[in-house]
Amino acid sequence: MLVLGVIAFFVMVGFGVVVPVLPVYVRTFGVGYVEVGAVVSAFALMRFVASPFCGRLVEWAGERIILSLGIGIVAVSSALVGLADSYPAVLMLRGAGGIGSAMFSVSAMTLLLRSAPPHRRGRAVGFYQGGFLIGGMAGPALGGLLAAVSLTAPFFFYAATLAVAGLIGILLLRPATQPSSTGEEAAVPVPFRTVLRDSRFRAACLTNFAQGWTSIGVRSALIPVLVVEVLRGPAAWTGIAFAFAAVAQTLALAPAGRFVDTVGRKPAIIGAGVVGGVTVFATAFAPNIVVLTVLLCVYAVAAAFLGTAPAAAVGDAAGTRGGRPVAVFSMAADLGAIVGPLAAGWLVETASFGAAFGLSAALLLAAAVYAVRMPRAEPVA
Repeated sequence: MLVLGVIAFFVMVGFGVVVPVLPVYVRTFGVGYVEVGAVVSAFALMRFVASPFCGRLVEWAGERIILSLGIGIVAVSSALVGLADSYPAVLMLRGAGGIGSAMFSVSAMTLLLRSAPPHRRGRAVGFYQGGFLIGGMAGPALGGLLAAVSLTAPFFFYAATLAVAGLIGILLLRPATQPSSTGEEAAVPVPFRTVLRDSRFRAACLTNFAQGWTSIGVRSALIPVLVVEVLRGPAAWTGIAFAFAAVAQTLALAPAGRFVDTVGRKPAIIGAGVVGGVTVFATAFAPNIVVLTVLLCVYAVAAAFLGTAPAAAVGDAAGTRGGRPVAVFSMAADLGAIVGPLAAGWLVETASFGAAFGLSAALLLAAAVYAVRMPRAEPVA
């Protein structure tokens, strides 16, 4: 768990370095904003397409090998993006990076859920996500400094951080030579058909879909527009509000993980789904940046619970060999991240911000309602 948390930090530092620079870099090839969006979408789309195959690869070759290969693919493709001499090359290389990212994400989460005992899965997932959040906060600041040197420098820095992450994985993650000590029957994997019928798994996937839709479709795509066009504030306000929210979510991860392990996955999903849904809807009507920041922080705390509880529920449903279930779980968030921005943007243009935020809130509330069907009997620490 410690190694995976450190790997997550290095991966996200590099990713955060590239994110603010990528659109500007793509524009240097003389393309329009649609082409810029296509580069961003290509990464998410290929993650979605590759995830089902990654689940089978993990079950065939093992988490450690697929994790290292995935990180290697992203590292090489990122370095080549910095050397690219045409827009089609950048587009294809970012798509290849999405495949590697899917390999890393599915294998890392599968390994995490297999390694953590049931009564500590929530805290394990929280620690892992903490690595991502801390790296994500540090990355953009470093990206701005590197961009001052060169627009291609962040891509080489990303490749270097991934190389460090891959090296850590190869050296410190031990091959699975014996059954997991989680207290489950590691030698008897749960059939995939059985997992699909499990209400815990379905509730987790629905929640992950709603979170992907809300986090990318509403939070990332619409909040910056809301700040500038509705609140009439400078774009810098968005970064400040997001920074406060990131800190709130990071601080909430440890209590959320403990709550998920001691009180249960079901109450965490239901409670956080309701709080998140109400908060998201209220965000559309925030009268000023202070209220907006407070609402984003409340949603961030709910997101800490909605990130840990569903992943732990997948581990409960799939057991210690959950390559394909984890892949489907990951695809649910990717699908929300792909469709969410398009649907939210269309609703703002044809209806209002309230409609776009309202649909996102409805998805979170629907996930909370479906979670009522989850069994109450869970491991308690």
